[in-house]
Amino acid sequence: MSTLYDIPVTTLAGQNTDLSAYLGKVLLIVNTASQCGFTPQYAGLEALYRNYKDKGLVVLGFPCNQFGRQEPGNSTEIATFCEKNYGVSFPMFAKVDVNGPNAHPLFVRLKADAPGVLGTEGIKWNFTKFLVDRNGVVISRHAPTTTPEALDESIAPLIPV
Repeated sequence: MSTLYDIPVTTLAGQNTDLSAYLGKVLLIVNTASQCGFTPQYAGLEALYRNYKDKGLVVLGFPCNQFGRQEPGNSTEIATFCEKNYGVSFPMFAKVDVNGPNAHPLFVRLKADAPGVLGTEGIKWNFTKFLVDRNGVVISRHAPTTTPEALDESIAPLIPV
């Protein structure tokens, strides 16, 4: 069985890669959108990233246009929006589907490893967050209503002192 790190992804700049660069890191993987009520969470995600990046946390953003078409922009527009409005410096990837027949394999894996309420796998909205430990094990899934700040107590134990 392949690991999370073997799953092919495409960066926002269009480079094909995988997640192997993040082996040994704690990951917070989030489906994002620029025109969502939860979009201000970019600021909190960036704050988490800056606070913990030197200790091994990486936030990975995956724009998604499946919910209310709240991410209509192309890669350049998304990158500009995130940097200009929220100072996003964490890695962002190409737009993906997270549900349905075209769901990206990463999100298929995340949903299987951390089902939602009552065992449902479908992602309900943008800014659903998956916390992955240093070994690539999905530790938890957090609803869009869970703010990045509220994740601090889940992330801290995974970060070495």
